[in-house]
Amino acid sequence: MVKDCIQVIKDRVSTRSYLSKEVPENLLLEVVNAGHLAVSAGNLQPWEFYIVNNKSKIEKLARLSKQSWVLEAPTVIVVCADPHISAMKYGEKGEKIYVVQDTAAAVENILLAAEAYGLASCWVGGFDEIKVKELLDIKDDLIAMAMITIGYPKGKIKESRPQRALEDILTIIN
Repeated sequence: MVKDCIQVIKDRVSTRSYLSKEVPENLLLEVVNAGHLAVSAGNLQPWEFYIVNNKSKIEKLARLSKQSWVLEAPTVIVVCADPHISAMKYGEKGEKIYVVQDTAAAVENILLAAEAYGLASCWVGGFDEIKVKELLDIKDDLIAMAMITIGYPKGKIKESRPQRALEDILTIIN
């Protein structure tokens, strides 16, 4: 059963401990399709997705991110951006800003879809982008922007981290 959207947002947490159970391909495709459905400047969709299920490659991704817990995930999705697509319409701003915003929107959709389907996930932003591209034979034009671990959570998922109070971060201008 798919959860209500607002409940998914409230429930989603970064998970770093997974069962060894594989995620069915049809479910992974649904999750990645959610990323593909993200908003993007000019609807240019400047992203590509790499689903990695190969344990040997996941071990290498864990080393390249310096995050040993990545080893536990049965799947890692690498989200890539093509800055040239955004630059064709928006020039330098598209190449440097919009492509990052667009890719981040795709990543967030993937994280939320994973939660909606009862999967756990974690966004990994720090890794050796050049070596990840070499490992996965990612096209030269693409930038590896994010890795997302996906799987079934091991044990009870921790409570989410405390949030800053809304009144501390919100300004309403009438």
